[in-house]
Amino acid sequence: MTATAGTSVAPAPPGRSRGFRALWAAQVLSVLGDSFSQLAVPLLVLDATGSIATAGLLTGASGAAAVVAGLFAGVVADRFDRRALLVGADAARMLLFAVVPLVWWLAPTPPVWPLFVLLPLAAAIGMVFQVAAVTAVRGLVDGPELTRANGRLHAGTALAAVAGPALAGAVSGWWGPAGALAVDAASFGVSGALLTLVRLPARRAATADGAGRAGPWAEFLAGARFLWRHRVLRPLTALLTVFLLLIYGMDDVVVYHLKHGLHQPDGTVGLVLAAGAAGTVTGSLVVARLRRRFGFGACWIGATAATAGAVAAGAAAREPAEVGALVAVYFGCLSVGGICSLSLRQEVTPEHLLGRVTAAFWTIHFSLGGVGAAAFTWLAQRHGAPVTFVVAGAGGVAVAVAALCTAVRRAGA
Repeated sequence: MTATAGTSVAPAPPGRSRGFRALWAAQVLSVLGDSFSQLAVPLLVLDATGSIATAGLLTGASGAAAVVAGLFAGVVADRFDRRALLVGADAARMLLFAVVPLVWWLAPTPPVWPLFVLLPLAAAIGMVFQVAAVTAVRGLVDGPELTRANGRLHAGTALAAVAGPALAGAVSGWWGPAGALAVDAASFGVSGALLTLVRLPARRAATADGAGRAGPWAEFLAGARFLWRHRVLRPLTALLTVFLLLIYGMDDVVVYHLKHGLHQPDGTVGLVLAAGAAGTVTGSLVVARLRRRFGFGACWIGATAATAGAVAAGAAAREPAEVGALVAVYFGCLSVGGICSLSLRQEVTPEHLLGRVTAAFWTIHFSLGGVGAAAFTWLAQRHGAPVTFVVAGAGGVAVAVAALCTAVRRAGA
């Protein structure tokens, strides 16, 4: 099936694009549900095993599944109907997440192993969804508006995440973590229904550089070659890969610190994560203005340094309010850097390569994330969360310093 389906419409500013508004609403709803799983999955594992290392291993397995899926996600997004991919991915994840609460409620002693099957599979499908979503935004919004559109997407989803963790903590307290995952499953169903309203511009098949004739590996390499040849994207990809190695498991470490280090209830954990979502909203709303004023390089390097600094400062946090403030800074600066990076790739990548470049970037980007999640959660369990925060934060600062010696520093708009 060649990717030529869709109504031929010209891209528009995000505020006037009906398709973008539908995509925005679907993403907001989906992230509202994801807030539930962000809290529920580590709690499920901790309730069943008492081991943060097991939670980290599950995070690592999901990250590895996303990496493997990235080998194919790009060519799938470039070759097939992107709207159908978005709808189908949401439907599949709805079914996968619905299985988890059923197992947890029906089994006398819930086993942990189904999580290591269902959640990595959902992560793999999520990679296909995210690649297709990135390419869909490019088709729905004019190029000069991409940073603002991505900021609105992130701000909207973060607003949902502000309420999500608090609601997830309440639902987890009432019905247990499995009930929170049931809510996540339902959110994917409604999100998929909203995505049927998206109409993407008609586009030609991605055959200009051999897509459709070469195998998946060769087509993946087409995206990787573009990253390698671009003077800014090449160092940026390497730096982000190392950065993700350091921070990929920090959500689990924060939950562990609050539960086992500070002895806080589930509701407090949810409120702290809600503070992080508020930080994401702030970062998402100011990123377009910051990038226009300071340029790409200054925004990305500054945001990366501030993100790492917030992680390192977590070692000194002894009160939930202090943790919440640092989590807000962490997620706010992380969103500024992430939106800048995403918008740059959308702007400089040819349309027929966008899916493969996105997939190649994320596959490389996430390649060490699972290792980092497993390693840093193990470190937290053996030596405590404060030590983990210092090590990860110092490494992140080193990444920002290294960026000063690359073309990233000189990159403008």
